[in-house]
Amino acid sequence: MAKEVKVLVACGSGVATSTIAQEEIKDIAKNAGVKIRLMKGTISEVPMKQKDVDVVFTTANYRNPLEKPHLSVFGLVSGIGKDATRKKVADLLQKLAEE
Repeated sequence: MAKEVKVLVACGSGVATSTIAQEEIKDIAKNAGVKIRLMKGTISEVPMKQKDVDVVFTTANYRNPLEKPHLSVFGLVSGIGKDATRKKVADLLQKLAEE
């Protein structure tokens, strides 16, 4: 049985673009058949909040090393490369659900 994947979605303020990305990620997970639990936060909270999740998605540049898988999902917000970003998110969520 696939496990629930705990997801952190972070942006600069923890409000605007992370909310847009969160809704996209919910849709991607549903279509991929992956059960997720979402948390939101700011970029500055990522180092601390990563301890409570399986994967980190950010809408802003984040270059610091993380202990958990990380993917920039700016394409979900900007629309640039959106289909490719959706595929990367779905693939990563499915992989994590099967671990």
